[in-house]
Amino acid sequence: MAQSTETSGDSRLLQGSTLYREFLAEKEEILKHKWIESEKQGHDIGFEAALVDWITKHRAGWRRARQAYPSR
Repeated sequence: MAQSTETSGDSRLLQGSTLYREFLAEKEEILKHKWIESEKQGHDIGFEAALVDWITKHRAGWRRARQAYPSR
């Protein structure tokens, strides 16, 4: 019983962390990119292809923009 309480506490801590929120925001951007590129190509390009493409083309600019204008 103590382990499940500890696990749920860890989960709440993780979900409230800045790192986790940034991970979720980045994942959302990758999924948007996947949808846009899949529509352009006429088929599902897959998450891995979208991930690599987004990282190489957009990640640096996205991070700079988030640092310049942090969400409130």
